[in-house]
Amino acid sequence: MQIGEMAQTCGWKLLAGEKGTGNEVDGCYVGDLLSWVMARAQAGNVWLTVMGNVNAVAVATLTEVSAIVLTESAALDAEAAVKAEQQGIPVYTCAENTYETAVQVYEKLGQ
Repeated sequence: MQIGEMAQTCGWKLLAGEKGTGNEVDGCYVGDLLSWVMARAQAGNVWLTVMGNVNAVAVATLTEVSAIVLTESAALDAEAAVKAEQQGIPVYTCAENTYETAVQVYEKLGQ
C-alpha cells in the first residue's frame, strides 16, 4: 500500500514531503527516542512519533522509512518541513494518540 493511500483512508493531513506520497508501506515503527529509532526502524515502515524536528527528518532519511506520522497533533517545525520537502519524506499529522494510530496502520496493512 502506498503511504498516500493509507493517509487518505486514515484521515491524516500532509504537512510536507508530497513527492514521497507514493512510497510503499510494509510495516510500522513507534518511538520518540531518535537513536533507538535509527537503530531499529526498517525501510518501508511508517514511523509514528511526536518528534517534529529536523533531526527526526534526518533519521527518517537514514532509515528510509516511508513516512513520519506526528500523532496527537504534534507540530512540525519550519526547518523540518523544508528538509522533508528536500528529502521527499512525507510528514503527516493526526489527532489520534500513537496507540490508536498504530492500530489504524495495522488494520490497513492487514487488509
